[in-house]
Amino acid sequence: MAATKDPRPCSIADTLALVGEKYSLLVLREVCLGNGRFDQLVRNIGAPRDILATRLRRLVDAGILDRQPYSERPQRFEYRPTRAGLELEPVLMTLMAWGDRHLRVDGDRPMVLDHSCGRALAPVVTCGACGDEVRHEDLTARPQAPGWSVTGPTAA
Repeated sequence: MAATKDPRPCSIADTLALVGEKYSLLVLREVCLGNGRFDQLVRNIGAPRDILATRLRRLVDAGILDRQPYSERPQRFEYRPTRAGLELEPVLMTLMAWGDRHLRVDGDRPMVLDHSCGRALAPVVTCGACGDEVRHEDLTARPQAPGWSVTGPTAA
């Protein structure tokens, strides 16, 4: 079957176009941890400086990070998450939990986030309307893009 000229309209694809580039989510991880200075980011992520600078510029332009000066001479900046950036933090926590469960053979977790209740965070996705935990079997997809069904494009 040939690929369609126009892929399915999708907020996941749109989001990945912005934060799915190599190092972008790691930048957000570090900034959310409070490590927003360029040298900290280079050290903690291991990204080449030129690529890191490009990712930072893109995340600032997209409104995910703010750039704040912290030194006049030489002029230097630190990065902080915006409200939109902070809204991505649960995605990072969920990715981390998945990696801890499925990629850590020895069970050692490289990072633990403690919740204000005093326990290690165990992120769970819940429904904002009823508060129940979201499970695959409880979901029903309703495509909203014209010309698309769950299985793909509809006949025109």
